Amino acid sequence: MKFQKKVARSAIFAALAAASLVASAQTIRIANQGDSLSMDPHSLNESLQLSVTGNVYEPLVARNKDLSLAPALATSWKQTSPTVWRFELRKGVQFHDGTPFTADDVVFSFARTQVEGSDMKSYTNDFKEVRKIDDHTVEIETKAPFPIVPDVISLVYIMSKKWCETNQATAPVDRRKGIENAASFRANGTGPFRLRERQPNVRSVFTRNGTYWGKIEGNVNEVIFTPIGNDATRVAALLSGEVDVMEPVPVQDIERVNASPNTRAITGPELRTIFLGMDQKRDELLYSNVKGKNPFKDKRVRQAFYQAIDIEGIKRTVMRGASNPSALLVGPGINGFQPDTKRLPHDVEAAKKLMAEAGYPNGFEVTMNCPNDRYVNDGRICQTVAANLSRINVKINLAAETKGTYFPKVLRRDTSFYMLGWTPSTYDAHNALNALVRCVDDKGAGQFNLGAYCNPKVDELTLKIQSETDKTKRDAMIKEAFDLHAADVGHLPLHQQALAWGVKKNVKLVQLADNFMHFKWMSIEK
Repeated sequence: MKFQKKVARSAIFAALAAASLVASAQTIRIANQGDSLSMDPHSLNESLQLSVTGNVYEPLVARNKDLSLAPALATSWKQTSPTVWRFELRKGVQFHDGTPFTADDVVFSFARTQVEGSDMKSYTNDFKEVRKIDDHTVEIETKAPFPIVPDVISLVYIMSKKWCETNQATAPVDRRKGIENAASFRANGTGPFRLRERQPNVRSVFTRNGTYWGKIEGNVNEVIFTPIGNDATRVAALLSGEVDVMEPVPVQDIERVNASPNTRAITGPELRTIFLGMDQKRDELLYSNVKGKNPFKDKRVRQAFYQAIDIEGIKRTVMRGASNPSALLVGPGINGFQPDTKRLPHDVEAAKKLMAEAGYPNGFEVTMNCPNDRYVNDGRICQTVAANLSRINVKINLAAETKGTYFPKVLRRDTSFYMLGWTPSTYDAHNALNALVRCVDDKGAGQFNLGAYCNPKVDELTLKIQSETDKTKRDAMIKEAFDLHAADVGHLPLHQQALAWGVKKNVKLVQLADNFMHFKWMSIEK
């Protein structure tokens, strides 16, 4: 086994060394614990994938360095009525293949987010129509007043209608089914970087777009992106100079990276909340020794799991202080966050009593699905949760795997108990309520509510929150919705993780709280 690890590590360093031979002063080599699973910008609503593809593709409305809204493929926007937003499109923009960007591409792309296989349905599920006014004007009509539409579409990337039709890629690939098409491996956006080479799980190479409509602040001409799943290997690659940027830095290695004369760790808060979900819909769990019924339908069981988890112990021993325990599915920095909301107390005896009252004094077995290369210390967190739950006689059969197989599995709801992380792309609580909490439908509501939690009152509030323009009233409704969800123990919130990027000291970049990495803001300084 040790020999195999050495061979694997040698192979990685050989690949990195080869990359360094072609690297110039304007080449940046980035290592991440995982890979973007596809180049299709509508196939997976996952922040690493959207971060990577967001350098190639663009939305109508983007984000500045302070996460405020910025014009992108739309130069301006306004509400012409309570349910209609008008967007003036940027003229003179070309896709990477030279095709002009027009309103037809916008209408096509928004429609593409709603077809079978799209993982972006929850962004556009409350749109009634996206229509072309002329070649450089579109309108989005919503089913009800929707004051945060510009925020909502900031991660809906625009594809070329002509390119998709030519390459039989008019529908997104369905990651749940393992289906691929041309958009999985090739890309044709309007963004500041072009995809030159794509080797899934090996490396992807991006080059500067010389005909980009906007300003590229950095001096980088080429970006080589390499997935390195092993933490120690990833840190070693940074410290040896084989890569210029890597993330995440394991919390235990931050001091070591900072102590090196050539590297530094850039740390900061992240907007992502890590939580656990449970199948609350099936009459019998797929992966449990309980037959004929579903223990997670009983609130007492859900609450027992919650109170058995020692979140402060996870913060202390697993996260080494680099986490913020949460009582909500959103954290500080998200509009609608309720700082006074308290977690249920960690109380093993109370949890045992709840399990007995629910009819499970001797506990039960259940499989817990976890990624081991997506979130900070995700595998170790799940191991610790399993150990915590053993104290209330619950035997967790831990199924930890790479995100490449993990996400397709849980996204098709082939799970009984799972981990997920969520950063609201709108920086607003409505996004989490709509995608994680709403009752599931086939239009995109509750698209990531993988355990099918459902409370019609919460749904009613979510729709009102979507339309309300009075901030005081809106915040009160957000609080009520989260209070109802907490009372139901709809999910088990864990914490917000901290960001830690390892960077060579001659590299200049911008770290955002959404953990998106923009190549256009990267420079190598002499």
